[in-house]
Amino acid sequence: MNKIYLDHSATTPLKSQVLEAMLPYFSNSFGNPSSAHGFGQEALNVLAKARAEVAGILNAQREEEIIFTSGGTESDNMALKGVAYARKNEGRHIITTQIEHHAILSVCEQLEKEGFSITFVAPQKDGCVSAQSVINAIRPDTILVSVMHANNETGALEPVEEIANVLEQKNILRQNSALPQIYIHTDAVQSAGKITLDVQKLKVNMLSLSAHKFYGPKGIGVLYVKSGTKIIPLMQGGHQERNIRPGTENIPSIVGLSAALKLCVQNMQTESLRLAQLRDRLENGVLSNIKKAYVNANKCPRLGNVTSISFEAIEAEALLVMLDMAGIAVSTGSACASGSQDASHVLRAMGVDPALARGTVRFSLGAQNTQEQIEYVLKTLPEFVAKLRAMSPMWKS
Repeated sequence: MNKIYLDHSATTPLKSQVLEAMLPYFSNSFGNPSSAHGFGQEALNVLAKARAEVAGILNAQREEEIIFTSGGTESDNMALKGVAYARKNEGRHIITTQIEHHAILSVCEQLEKEGFSITFVAPQKDGCVSAQSVINAIRPDTILVSVMHANNETGALEPVEEIANVLEQKNILRQNSALPQIYIHTDAVQSAGKITLDVQKLKVNMLSLSAHKFYGPKGIGVLYVKSGTKIIPLMQGGHQERNIRPGTENIPSIVGLSAALKLCVQNMQTESLRLAQLRDRLENGVLSNIKKAYVNANKCPRLGNVTSISFEAIEAEALLVMLDMAGIAVSTGSACASGSQDASHVLRAMGVDPALARGTVRFSLGAQNTQEQIEYVLKTLPEFVAKLRAMSPMWKS
């Protein structure tokens, strides 16, 4: 059995078609899109084509609403800080959730230090955030709501569209008052390429993407910014990307992002179903063969390729090492929190016992995974869990 990669929520391999699309722009077609000569104009045309393709996939009304960034973290920072700084005289209250990626949580913590007020809404025990709890947190000085589209640890889908519909009505009522309009941002890094993202249907002002989560290159992302949204740049420099994100555009990676997103969307329905079936087989096999194992957020609508499973009386780090030695790559949670000894902030927010949370493994499936691989995991995993429990005082007690 070759090595089995079950950590696609951390990153995905570059598809060969994507690499092929990128290669010419490293060498032959290398122009700077800001240059006036032919080389530059060729690059500018390529940039415009990629922007139009991404705008079309997201159903943006205007191509210029697509801002290319270095990835999801920059997109999240740009969305929150860019709006907070642009609108600080209108209001200083921001609403987010306790289960966001650290690219959101850390920004909010920094904004708190700068005098902004942040409400961190708790999820329900099933892992989903209640739309009503977000709405209930609105204050007269609220300017922004940021709720992720799909959780990176559990795969739980959050009610972004429901929240946005209520905000739309509240903003209508605020139009003739001194109260600020409330923007909504969603981190859609995990859901891109797996489920449909339609910014008109979602009714968001901003949306973040990162190419390496859908078989594109690392170091490139998107922030969709709806026309009319007040936002200021975090860096100063050139006029690129609507004067919001200065710096020469990374044409090879932008081409790769567009190509990868197109490929994923083309195969999305059949691939999502296939992966959901493999995920279900994995979950059912684990629950049938391993006592005291629990699937997190399984009562929520979820992405079809992710499962978070907690095993009682083990340390997930030890299980991860054993699986890795057997050729199976998994994760204990968010790759950005790797190395932390603390239990997952997502599971803590859900009310999962800290000891159980430390025994949690995330399996995230992707294009290369097969039924045969899942069966191998199900054959291997119970033995490793049993070995760890045999050494565990918690299990013996």
